[in-house]
Amino acid sequence: MLMDISSEMIHSLLPVFMVTTLGISVFAVGLMEGAAEATALIVKVFSGVVSDYWGKRKPLAVLGYGLGAMSKPLFALASTAGLVLTARLIDRVGKGIRGAPRDALVADITPPELRGAAFGLRQSLDTVGAFVGPLLAMGLMLLWANDFRAVFWVATIPAFLCVVLLIWGVREPERPAGAVRINPISRINLQRLSSDYWWVVGIGAVFTLARFSEAFLVLRAQQGGLGLAWTPLVLIGMNLIYAACAYPFGKLADRVRHTTLLAWGLVLLIAADALLAYSNQWTWVWAGISLWGLHMAMTQGLLATMVAATAPENLRGTAFGFFNLMSGLAMLVASALAGWLWDQFGASFTFVAGTVFSVLALGLLLLRPAEKLAIHS
Repeated sequence: MLMDISSEMIHSLLPVFMVTTLGISVFAVGLMEGAAEATALIVKVFSGVVSDYWGKRKPLAVLGYGLGAMSKPLFALASTAGLVLTARLIDRVGKGIRGAPRDALVADITPPELRGAAFGLRQSLDTVGAFVGPLLAMGLMLLWANDFRAVFWVATIPAFLCVVLLIWGVREPERPAGAVRINPISRINLQRLSSDYWWVVGIGAVFTLARFSEAFLVLRAQQGGLGLAWTPLVLIGMNLIYAACAYPFGKLADRVRHTTLLAWGLVLLIAADALLAYSNQWTWVWAGISLWGLHMAMTQGLLATMVAATAPENLRGTAFGFFNLMSGLAMLVASALAGWLWDQFGASFTFVAGTVFSVLALGLLLLRPAEKLAIHS
Protein backbone atom coordinates (compact mmCIF):
# COMPACT_ATOMS: atom_id res chain seq x y z
CA MET A 1 0.00 0.00 0.00
CA LEU A 2 2.79 2.44 0.87
CA MET A 3 4.64 1.84 -2.39
CA ASP A 4 1.42 2.21 -4.33
CA ILE A 5 0.69 5.54 -2.64
CA SER A 6 4.12 6.73 -3.77
CA SER A 7 3.85 5.35 -7.30
CA GLU A 8 0.34 6.63 -7.93
CA MET A 9 1.16 10.12 -6.65
CA ILE A 10 3.59 10.21 -9.56
CA HIS A 11 1.79 8.13 -12.18
CA SER A 12 -1.52 9.99 -11.83
CA LEU A 13 0.29 13.17 -12.92
CA LEU A 14 3.04 11.74 -15.13
CA PRO A 15 1.16 11.46 -18.48
CA VAL A 16 0.01 15.08 -18.25
CA PHE A 17 3.46 16.20 -17.01
CA MET A 18 5.11 14.53 -20.01
CA VAL A 19 2.67 15.98 -22.56
CA THR A 20 2.25 19.53 -21.16
CA THR A 21 5.58 20.25 -19.43
CA LEU A 22 8.08 18.17 -21.42
CA GLY A 23 6.25 18.35 -24.78
CA ILE A 24 6.21 14.59 -25.42
CA SER A 25 3.74 13.19 -27.98
CA VAL A 26 0.96 10.82 -26.91
CA PHE A 27 2.50 8.11 -29.12
CA ALA A 28 5.78 8.48 -27.20
CA VAL A 29 3.86 8.32 -23.91
CA GLY A 30 2.28 5.07 -25.09
CA LEU A 31 5.66 3.60 -26.04
CA MET A 32 7.21 4.65 -22.72
CA GLU A 33 4.29 3.30 -20.69
CA GLY A 34 4.31 0.04 -22.63
CA ALA A 35 8.07 -0.37 -22.34
CA ALA A 36 8.00 0.37 -18.61
CA GLU A 37 5.17 -2.02 -17.80
CA ALA A 38 6.54 -4.71 -20.11
CA THR A 39 9.93 -4.44 -18.39
CA ALA A 40 8.32 -5.05 -15.00
CA LEU A 41 6.37 -8.05 -16.20
CA ILE A 42 9.27 -9.62 -18.12
CA VAL A 43 11.67 -9.30 -15.15
CA LYS A 44 9.13 -11.25 -13.09
CA VAL A 45 10.08 -14.40 -15.02
CA PHE A 46 13.63 -14.32 -13.72
CA SER A 47 12.75 -13.33 -10.16
CA GLY A 48 10.11 -16.05 -10.03
CA VAL A 49 12.57 -18.70 -11.22
CA VAL A 50 15.21 -17.53 -8.72
CA SER A 51 12.72 -17.57 -5.84
CA ASP A 52 11.71 -21.15 -6.66
CA TYR A 53 15.34 -22.30 -6.90
CA TRP A 54 16.47 -20.41 -3.79
CA GLY A 55 13.36 -21.22 -1.78
CA LYS A 56 13.20 -17.65 -0.45
CA ARG A 57 10.84 -14.86 -1.45
CA LYS A 58 11.50 -11.94 0.96
CA PRO A 59 15.08 -10.96 -0.08
CA LEU A 60 13.94 -10.51 -3.68
CA ALA A 61 10.97 -8.47 -2.50
CA VAL A 62 13.27 -6.19 -0.49
CA LEU A 63 15.52 -5.67 -3.53
CA GLY A 64 12.54 -4.92 -5.76
CA TYR A 65 10.90 -2.46 -3.41
CA GLY A 66 14.28 -0.84 -2.75
CA LEU A 67 14.82 -0.15 -6.46
CA GLY A 68 11.32 1.29 -6.65
CA ALA A 69 12.08 3.69 -3.79
CA MET A 70 15.42 4.73 -5.32
CA SER A 71 13.73 5.65 -8.62
CA LYS A 72 11.30 8.17 -7.13
CA PRO A 73 13.67 11.18 -6.78
CA LEU A 74 14.54 10.89 -10.49
CA PHE A 75 11.01 11.91 -11.49
CA ALA A 76 11.35 15.14 -9.54
CA LEU A 77 14.70 15.85 -11.21
CA ALA A 78 13.60 14.95 -14.76
CA SER A 79 13.79 17.67 -17.42
CA THR A 80 13.91 15.38 -20.48
CA ALA A 81 12.03 12.35 -21.77
CA GLY A 82 15.19 10.28 -21.37
CA LEU A 83 15.40 10.79 -17.61
CA VAL A 84 11.68 10.08 -17.18
CA LEU A 85 12.13 6.84 -19.12
CA THR A 86 15.18 5.92 -17.02
CA ALA A 87 13.24 6.48 -13.80
CA ARG A 88 10.27 4.49 -15.12
CA LEU A 89 12.47 1.57 -16.15
CA ILE A 90 14.29 1.44 -12.78
CA ASP A 91 10.96 1.61 -10.98
CA ARG A 92 9.48 -1.13 -13.14
CA VAL A 93 12.56 -3.37 -12.86
CA GLY A 94 12.05 -3.14 -9.12
CA LYS A 95 8.39 -4.02 -9.53
CA GLY A 96 9.35 -6.95 -11.73
CA ILE A 97 11.84 -8.31 -9.20
CA ARG A 98 9.35 -8.21 -6.32
CA GLY A 99 6.15 -9.20 -8.15
CA ALA A 100 6.36 -12.97 -8.70
CA PRO A 101 8.05 -13.78 -5.34
CA ARG A 102 5.42 -11.70 -3.52
CA ASP A 103 2.52 -13.44 -5.29
CA ALA A 104 4.12 -16.84 -4.71
CA LEU A 105 4.55 -15.96 -1.02
CA VAL A 106 0.85 -15.10 -0.74
CA ALA A 107 -0.02 -18.49 -2.26
CA ASP A 108 2.50 -20.30 -0.03
CA ILE A 109 1.06 -19.02 3.26
CA THR A 110 -2.66 -19.16 2.37
CA PRO A 111 -4.91 -22.25 2.70
CA PRO A 112 -6.15 -23.29 -0.77
CA GLU A 113 -9.80 -22.78 0.17
CA LEU A 114 -9.08 -19.10 1.02
CA ARG A 115 -6.72 -18.30 -1.83
CA GLY A 116 -9.25 -16.27 -3.83
CA ALA A 117 -10.04 -14.16 -0.76
CA ALA A 118 -6.33 -13.71 -0.02
CA PHE A 119 -5.50 -12.45 -3.50
CA GLY A 120 -8.62 -10.29 -3.45
CA LEU A 121 -7.54 -8.76 -0.13
CA ARG A 122 -4.00 -8.16 -1.41
CA GLN A 123 -5.42 -6.52 -4.50
CA SER A 124 -7.79 -4.42 -2.41
CA LEU A 125 -5.07 -3.14 -0.06
CA ASP A 126 -2.81 -2.49 -3.03
CA THR A 127 -5.60 -0.48 -4.60
CA VAL A 128 -6.19 1.57 -1.44
CA GLY A 129 -2.78 3.03 -2.16
CA ALA A 130 -3.79 3.52 -5.76
CA PHE A 131 -6.52 6.00 -4.83
CA VAL A 132 -4.88 7.56 -1.75
CA GLY A 133 -1.84 8.45 -3.90
CA PRO A 134 -3.76 10.37 -6.57
CA LEU A 135 -5.89 12.02 -3.85
CA LEU A 136 -2.74 13.34 -2.17
CA ALA A 137 -1.34 14.39 -5.55
CA MET A 138 -4.47 16.34 -6.38
CA GLY A 139 -4.53 18.10 -3.02
CA LEU A 140 -0.86 19.07 -3.28
CA MET A 141 -1.27 20.28 -6.87
CA LEU A 142 -4.09 22.58 -5.75
CA LEU A 143 -2.09 23.73 -2.71
CA TRP A 144 1.14 24.35 -4.62
CA ALA A 145 -0.26 25.84 -7.86
CA ASN A 146 0.37 22.85 -10.16
CA ASP A 147 3.98 22.29 -9.05
CA PHE A 148 4.55 18.78 -10.44
CA ARG A 149 8.09 18.46 -9.10
CA ALA A 150 7.17 19.32 -5.51
CA VAL A 151 4.54 16.57 -5.54
CA PHE A 152 7.08 14.11 -6.94
CA TRP A 153 9.47 14.90 -4.07
CA VAL A 154 6.76 14.22 -1.47
CA ALA A 155 6.08 10.88 -3.16
CA THR A 156 9.54 9.62 -2.14
CA ILE A 157 8.52 9.47 1.55
CA PRO A 158 6.02 6.57 1.51
CA ALA A 159 8.30 4.65 -0.88
CA PHE A 160 11.15 4.56 1.63
CA LEU A 161 8.74 3.83 4.51
CA CYS A 162 7.60 0.79 2.53
CA VAL A 163 11.14 -0.62 2.40
CA VAL A 164 11.62 -0.07 6.14
CA LEU A 165 8.35 -1.85 6.93
CA LEU A 166 9.23 -4.79 4.68
CA ILE A 167 12.66 -5.30 6.21
CA TRP A 168 11.52 -5.24 9.84
CA GLY A 169 7.85 -6.19 9.71
CA VAL A 170 7.47 -9.13 7.28
CA ARG A 171 8.47 -12.76 7.82
CA GLU A 172 8.25 -15.69 5.46
CA PRO A 173 7.88 -19.41 6.28
CA GLU A 174 11.11 -21.31 6.83
CA ARG A 175 12.24 -23.60 4.03
CA PRO A 176 11.61 -27.24 5.11
CA ALA A 177 14.73 -28.99 6.40
CA GLY A 178 16.33 -31.18 3.76
CA ALA A 179 14.37 -29.62 0.90
CA VAL A 180 16.08 -30.30 -2.43
CA ARG A 181 16.72 -27.41 -4.79
CA ILE A 182 15.35 -27.87 -8.28
CA ASN A 183 15.99 -26.20 -11.62
CA PRO A 184 12.54 -24.63 -12.28
CA ILE A 185 13.18 -24.16 -16.00
CA SER A 186 14.47 -27.64 -16.73
CA ARG A 187 12.52 -29.51 -19.39
CA ILE A 188 11.04 -32.01 -16.93
CA ASN A 189 9.80 -29.26 -14.59
CA LEU A 190 8.36 -27.12 -17.36
CA GLN A 191 6.39 -30.18 -18.48
CA ARG A 192 4.74 -30.16 -15.04
CA LEU A 193 2.97 -26.92 -16.00
CA SER A 194 -0.36 -28.20 -17.29
CA SER A 195 -2.40 -27.21 -20.33
CA ASP A 196 -4.85 -25.50 -17.97
CA TYR A 197 -2.01 -23.31 -16.71
CA TRP A 198 -0.91 -22.35 -20.24
CA TRP A 199 -4.51 -21.56 -21.13
CA VAL A 200 -4.59 -19.11 -18.20
CA VAL A 201 -1.34 -17.59 -19.51
CA GLY A 202 -2.85 -17.16 -22.97
CA ILE A 203 -6.13 -15.64 -21.81
CA GLY A 204 -4.19 -13.30 -19.49
CA ALA A 205 -2.17 -12.01 -22.47
CA VAL A 206 -5.31 -11.33 -24.50
CA PHE A 207 -6.81 -9.57 -21.46
CA THR A 208 -3.79 -7.27 -21.41
CA LEU A 209 -4.15 -6.45 -25.10
CA ALA A 210 -7.71 -5.37 -24.35
CA ARG A 211 -6.72 -3.36 -21.25
CA PHE A 212 -3.87 -0.97 -22.11
CA SER A 213 -2.23 1.50 -19.71
CA GLU A 214 -4.49 3.59 -17.45
CA ALA A 215 -2.49 6.61 -18.69
CA PHE A 216 -4.97 6.74 -21.58
CA LEU A 217 -7.87 7.11 -19.15
CA VAL A 218 -6.16 10.16 -17.66
CA LEU A 219 -5.54 11.66 -21.11
CA ARG A 220 -9.14 10.99 -22.20
CA ALA A 221 -10.49 12.82 -19.14
CA GLN A 222 -8.13 15.75 -19.71
CA GLN A 223 -9.22 15.86 -23.35
CA GLY A 224 -12.77 16.34 -22.08
CA GLY A 225 -11.75 19.50 -20.17
CA LEU A 226 -10.55 18.18 -16.80
CA GLY A 227 -8.04 20.65 -15.31
CA LEU A 228 -4.42 19.66 -14.64
CA ALA A 229 -4.78 19.67 -10.87
CA TRP A 230 -7.88 17.48 -11.09
CA THR A 231 -6.51 14.75 -13.37
CA PRO A 232 -5.67 12.46 -10.40
CA LEU A 233 -9.44 12.17 -9.90
CA VAL A 234 -9.42 9.65 -12.76
CA LEU A 235 -7.31 7.12 -10.88
CA ILE A 236 -8.93 8.01 -7.56
CA GLY A 237 -12.39 7.19 -8.91
CA MET A 238 -11.30 4.02 -10.69
CA ASN A 239 -9.31 2.71 -7.74
CA LEU A 240 -12.01 3.47 -5.16
CA ILE A 241 -14.27 1.08 -7.05
CA TYR A 242 -11.39 -1.37 -7.55
CA ALA A 243 -10.46 -1.38 -3.85
CA ALA A 244 -14.04 -1.66 -2.62
CA CYS A 245 -14.90 -4.60 -4.89
CA ALA A 246 -11.66 -6.64 -5.17
CA TYR A 247 -12.04 -8.48 -1.85
CA PRO A 248 -15.75 -9.37 -2.30
CA PHE A 249 -15.04 -10.65 -5.80
CA GLY A 250 -12.04 -12.56 -4.43
CA LYS A 251 -14.27 -14.30 -1.88
CA LEU A 252 -16.79 -15.01 -4.63
CA ALA A 253 -14.02 -16.66 -6.69
CA ASP A 254 -13.64 -19.27 -3.92
CA ARG A 255 -17.27 -20.35 -4.48
CA VAL A 256 -18.06 -20.04 -8.19
CA ARG A 257 -16.54 -21.08 -11.50
CA HIS A 258 -13.61 -18.85 -12.39
CA THR A 259 -14.42 -18.71 -16.09
CA THR A 260 -17.86 -17.29 -15.32
CA LEU A 261 -16.35 -14.36 -13.41
CA LEU A 262 -13.80 -13.80 -16.18
CA ALA A 263 -16.55 -13.65 -18.80
CA TRP A 264 -18.52 -11.07 -16.83
CA GLY A 265 -15.35 -9.08 -16.29
CA LEU A 266 -14.83 -8.93 -20.05
CA VAL A 267 -18.41 -7.80 -20.58
CA LEU A 268 -17.69 -4.90 -18.21
CA LEU A 269 -14.51 -4.01 -20.10
CA ILE A 270 -16.34 -4.05 -23.43
CA ALA A 271 -18.91 -1.65 -21.99
CA ALA A 272 -16.18 0.60 -20.54
CA ASP A 273 -14.30 0.83 -23.83
CA ALA A 274 -17.51 1.52 -25.74
CA LEU A 275 -18.43 4.41 -23.44
CA LEU A 276 -14.92 5.92 -23.61
CA ALA A 277 -14.92 5.61 -27.40
CA TYR A 278 -18.35 7.21 -27.71
CA SER A 279 -17.57 10.58 -26.12
CA ASN A 280 -15.10 12.59 -24.03
CA GLN A 281 -17.96 14.37 -22.27
CA TRP A 282 -17.52 13.91 -18.55
CA THR A 283 -20.66 11.79 -17.96
CA TRP A 284 -19.56 9.16 -20.48
CA VAL A 285 -15.90 9.28 -19.42
CA TRP A 286 -16.69 8.76 -15.74
CA ALA A 287 -19.13 5.97 -16.51
CA GLY A 288 -16.43 4.25 -18.57
CA ILE A 289 -13.81 4.74 -15.85
CA SER A 290 -16.19 3.30 -13.23
CA LEU A 291 -16.84 0.17 -15.30
CA TRP A 292 -13.08 -0.14 -15.92
CA GLY A 293 -12.46 -0.21 -12.15
CA LEU A 294 -15.19 -2.80 -11.63
CA HIS A 295 -13.65 -4.95 -14.37
CA MET A 296 -10.25 -4.75 -12.67
CA ALA A 297 -11.73 -5.76 -9.32
CA MET A 298 -13.45 -8.76 -10.87
CA THR A 299 -10.50 -10.10 -12.91
CA GLN A 300 -7.04 -9.17 -11.62
CA GLY A 301 -7.00 -11.09 -8.34
CA LEU A 302 -8.93 -13.86 -10.08
CA LEU A 303 -6.23 -14.38 -12.72
CA ALA A 304 -3.60 -14.64 -9.95
CA THR A 305 -5.80 -17.18 -8.15
CA MET A 306 -6.08 -19.22 -11.36
CA VAL A 307 -2.31 -19.24 -11.82
CA ALA A 308 -1.83 -20.45 -8.24
CA ALA A 309 -4.50 -23.13 -8.68
CA THR A 310 -3.00 -24.59 -11.88
CA ALA A 311 0.74 -24.53 -10.94
CA PRO A 312 2.70 -26.99 -8.74
CA GLU A 313 3.59 -25.51 -5.34
CA ASN A 314 7.37 -25.51 -5.89
CA LEU A 315 7.00 -23.91 -9.33
CA ARG A 316 4.65 -21.07 -8.37
CA GLY A 317 7.28 -18.35 -8.69
CA THR A 318 8.17 -19.57 -12.17
CA ALA A 319 4.50 -19.92 -13.08
CA PHE A 320 3.74 -16.33 -12.07
CA GLY A 321 6.86 -15.27 -13.94
CA PHE A 322 5.82 -16.82 -17.26
CA PHE A 323 2.28 -15.53 -16.83
CA ASN A 324 3.64 -12.01 -16.39
CA LEU A 325 6.12 -12.38 -19.26
CA MET A 326 3.29 -12.95 -21.72
CA SER A 327 1.22 -10.17 -20.15
CA GLY A 328 4.26 -7.89 -20.36
CA LEU A 329 4.73 -8.45 -24.07
CA ALA A 330 1.02 -7.88 -24.60
CA MET A 331 1.20 -4.65 -22.56
CA LEU A 332 4.02 -3.33 -24.75
CA VAL A 333 2.03 -4.04 -27.93
CA ALA A 334 -1.24 -2.71 -26.48
CA SER A 335 0.15 0.60 -25.18
CA ALA A 336 2.18 1.32 -28.33
CA LEU A 337 -0.84 0.53 -30.51
CA ALA A 338 -3.12 2.65 -28.32
CA GLY A 339 -0.78 5.64 -28.54
CA TRP A 340 -0.36 5.27 -32.31
CA LEU A 341 -4.13 5.05 -32.89
CA TRP A 342 -4.65 8.10 -30.66
CA ASP A 343 -2.13 10.20 -32.60
CA GLN A 344 -3.19 9.03 -36.06
CA PHE A 345 -6.96 8.68 -35.83
CA GLY A 346 -8.06 10.18 -32.50
CA ALA A 347 -8.82 8.94 -29.02
CA SER A 348 -12.00 7.11 -29.97
CA PHE A 349 -10.11 4.66 -32.18
CA THR A 350 -7.91 3.69 -29.21
CA PHE A 351 -10.93 2.56 -27.23
CA VAL A 352 -12.57 0.94 -30.24
CA ALA A 353 -9.44 -1.24 -30.54
CA GLY A 354 -9.79 -2.11 -26.85
CA THR A 355 -13.37 -3.20 -27.51
CA VAL A 356 -12.28 -5.45 -30.38
CA PHE A 357 -9.62 -7.19 -28.27
CA SER A 358 -12.10 -7.58 -25.41
CA VAL A 359 -14.60 -9.29 -27.72
CA LEU A 360 -11.80 -11.57 -28.97
CA ALA A 361 -10.86 -12.52 -25.40
CA LEU A 362 -14.51 -13.22 -24.55
CA GLY A 363 -14.80 -15.44 -27.62
CA LEU A 364 -11.72 -17.46 -26.62
CA LEU A 365 -13.11 -17.81 -23.11
CA LEU A 366 -16.49 -19.05 -24.28
CA LEU A 367 -14.96 -21.48 -26.81
CA ARG A 368 -12.93 -23.27 -24.14
CA PRO A 369 -14.91 -26.36 -23.00
CA ALA A 370 -15.71 -25.97 -19.31
CA GLU A 371 -15.03 -29.63 -18.56
CA LYS A 372 -11.39 -29.21 -19.59
CA LEU A 373 -10.75 -26.62 -16.91
CA ALA A 374 -9.70 -27.59 -13.40
CA ILE A 375 -9.78 -24.00 -12.22
CA HIS A 376 -12.98 -23.69 -10.24
CA SER A 377 -13.65 -24.28 -6.61
